[in-house]
Amino acid sequence: MIPRIGEPVQLDRVYKQRPGVYAVLLRGHHILMTHQAAPTPEFQLPGGGIDPGEHPIPALHREVLEETGWRIGRPRRLGAFRRFTFMPEYNLWAEKVCHVYFARPAVRFGPPTETDHMAVWMGATEAVRLVANDGDRLFLGRFLP
Repeated sequence: MIPRIGEPVQLDRVYKQRPGVYAVLLRGHHILMTHQAAPTPEFQLPGGGIDPGEHPIPALHREVLEETGWRIGRPRRLGAFRRFTFMPEYNLWAEKVCHVYFARPAVRFGPPTETDHMAVWMGATEAVRLVANDGDRLFLGRFLP
């Protein structure tokens, strides 16, 4: 069973299921996060939606590269959570099924290609404090010392 994190389900809404992959990227004592400026400024674990027909691991590599400019190595699945939320960029109520992986940042290729994203290195404690969603915070808190 995948735990539900965050806001309760609104029974008057129709939710579209949106599977996604996200990465805890650790180098030394620092975490590579992404800051998304729009639609709401927030820090997040890098990642995003799995395209139809796409396998989760290639989706993870693609999303991390788009949002941070980094290639990753040796992804290992940590677990999953689900959350029910409105996605204003898609005008969509979604049941997001979020699969979280641990991986190592390997090579920086350049700046993020995803609009309104910026790669940010921060200490583990700061990452747990600043991350916007409770599911990301749960995995950071479980994984980090």
